[in-house]
Amino acid sequence: MACLNISCLRQSTMQRKKTTTMTTAEKEVLTLDGAVDRHGRPAVRGKTGTWVAGILLLVNQGLATLAFFGVGVNLVLFLTRVIGQDNAAAANNVSKWTGTVYIFSLLGAFLSDSYLGRFKTCAIFQAIFVLGLASLSITSGLFLLKPKGCGDEHTPCDSHSSYHIALFYLSVYLVALGNGGYQPNIATFGADQFDEEDPKEGLSKIAFFSYFYLALNLGSLFSNTILGYFEDEGMWVIGFWASTASAAMALILFLCGIPRYRHFTPKGNPLSRVSQVLVAATRKWKVQIMPNSEGLFDEDEKDLVSNNGARKILHTNGFRFLDRAAAITLPEMDQFDDGTRNPWRLCTVTQVEEVKCVLRLLPIWLCTILYSVVFTQMASLFVEQGAVMRTNISTFHIPPASMSSFDILSVAAFIFIYRRVIDPIYTRLTKSSLTELQRMGIGLVIAICAMVSAGTVEVFRLRYADKDCLHCEESSSLSIFWQIPQYVLIGASEVFMYVGQLEFFNSQAPDGLKSFGSALCMTSISFGNYVSSLLVTIVMKVSTNGNMPGWIPGNLNRGHLDRFFFLLAILTAADLIVYIICAKWYKYIKFESREAAAAAAIATV
Repeated sequence: MACLNISCLRQSTMQRKKTTTMTTAEKEVLTLDGAVDRHGRPAVRGKTGTWVAGILLLVNQGLATLAFFGVGVNLVLFLTRVIGQDNAAAANNVSKWTGTVYIFSLLGAFLSDSYLGRFKTCAIFQAIFVLGLASLSITSGLFLLKPKGCGDEHTPCDSHSSYHIALFYLSVYLVALGNGGYQPNIATFGADQFDEEDPKEGLSKIAFFSYFYLALNLGSLFSNTILGYFEDEGMWVIGFWASTASAAMALILFLCGIPRYRHFTPKGNPLSRVSQVLVAATRKWKVQIMPNSEGLFDEDEKDLVSNNGARKILHTNGFRFLDRAAAITLPEMDQFDDGTRNPWRLCTVTQVEEVKCVLRLLPIWLCTILYSVVFTQMASLFVEQGAVMRTNISTFHIPPASMSSFDILSVAAFIFIYRRVIDPIYTRLTKSSLTELQRMGIGLVIAICAMVSAGTVEVFRLRYADKDCLHCEESSSLSIFWQIPQYVLIGASEVFMYVGQLEFFNSQAPDGLKSFGSALCMTSISFGNYVSSLLVTIVMKVSTNGNMPGWIPGNLNRGHLDRFFFLLAILTAADLIVYIICAKWYKYIKFESREAAAAAAIATV
C-alpha cells in the first residue's frame, strides 16, 4: 500500500538517510597495514592505492626506463665517436658510470627509509633525472656535435674543450644520480599501494612485482631498437631529447597520482639503529641470556600501533650474541624507574631482530651476484660472439646487440606463462605456491642451461670460422639466430631470479628498510658487472701463454670463448649448491599480526 501520510514520508526519508550513511561507512573501510593518505590520515581502501595507483607507477617505470636506456645503451658509442675516446677508455668510463648508478641506489634507499619517505624521494630524484637528460641534450646539441652531422660511424667530431667535456660528465652523472636514487624506491612505493593484510590485495601485490619487471623490459625494448637506431645513425640529439621527453612524461604521470597514493612515513636512520644494537651488545658481552627470550625488552604495543604501520618482529634464536642488546640488567631497571631509556645500552627485541634480518639476507644476496655475472654477458660477450657470426638475411643486416630483444620478449612471455600456467598447476598439485627462494633457485638452474647453450653454440661457430681473418666480422658462416636459445633462457631465468628477488627482499626486509631491500637487487647487478670484469681479467692472464692468445682474444676465432661460457656454467652450479645450503639455513622474518598488536594495545589501556 502506498505511503500517503506525512509521518510515513518522514519515516521513509529517515530510512534512506540511514541506508546512505551505512553505504558511506561501508565504503570508508580503512587499510589494515597502517598506510596513510597524502594528508597523513589512515588510508581508505576504496579511495587510495590498488591498481589505479599501481598502473600509473607501472607506466611511469616503463617511460623512465626508456629514458635511461636511451642514454645508457649507446653511451660507449657516444664516447668513442663524439668525445673521441678509444675503446678501452670508453668501456672503462661506461663501467664506472653504470656502477655509480647502482651505488646511488643505496643513497636513494637510505634517504627514503630514514627521512624523506618513498614519494618525496621518487619525485626529487626523477626531477634530477629530467634535469640531467635536458642538460645532456643541450650540451650535445650546442657544444659536442661539431661539425653538424658528425657522430655517426663514418664522421668523427672535432675535439672539445675541457669546459664542454666537464658539462657532458656533469650531465651524465646527474642522469646516474636521478635514476639510481629513484629505482629502488619506485618498486617499493608501488608495492605500498597494496594492503598485504587483505587477501585480495595481497595477491595483487605479488603480481605487481612481475608486471613491474615487465614494464622495465618493455621500456628498454623501445630504447634498444628505435632510439638505438637513431643514435647509431648519428642522430644523438633526437635520441637524447626523446629520452628527456619520456622522463618528463614519467614525472608528470607520477605527480598525477598524488590523490590516490598510499604512504608509509620513514622510520628514522637505520644506521643508528644498527649501531645501537652492536654497541649495546658489545657493552653487555658478559651478560648471560635466558632461554626463550625471557628477560628481553620490547616496546609497548601502544607505541608500535601508533608508529604508522611499523610491526613488532618476533624473537628468533639465531645470532644469540645480539640478544644481549635487549637484555635488561640492573642499570636499565634503574632507568625505567626514571622513565628514561638509553638506546645505546638497551635496545628493543624488534630492533635486534632488524639487525638479525639483515645478517640473514646477506648470504642470499651474495649468492645472487654470480647470477648477475651470467646476466651481464648479454651486453658484452654475447654481442661479441654475435658480431663474428653471419648477421645478414639477404641484404638486411641484424645488429648483434639487437638480439637482446629476444631476451625481453622471453621475459614478457615467461611472466605470463608462470602466472597463468606454471603457478596454477603447481598450486593445484602441491596446495601451495613456489616460494621466492625456490623460484630464485630455479633461476640459477636456467642460467646454467643458458651458459651451456652459449658454449655449445660457440663450439659449432668455431667449426665454421676463418681463423686467419684480418677483419673478423661475420667470419663464421653460422647464423646469428643460433643465439636465440641462450637469450630466451636468460630471459626465463630473469623471471624466476630477479622477480623473485624483488618479492623476497621486499617481504623479508623490516618495515623501516623496505627500500634498502630493493636496493640490494640493484647492487647485485652492479657487483655482477665488477666480478665479470675481474673474472675476464683473471681468465686472460691464466690462459695467455706464449703462442696461446687466451680464451677471449681480439680475434675470437683463435680463442676459446666456449670454455669461458662452460666455466661460468660450472661456477654457477657451485653457486647453486651454496645457495641451496643458505636457503635451507635461512629463517623467515616473523611479524606480529597487526590485529594482535591492536588487541594488546587496547588491553593495556
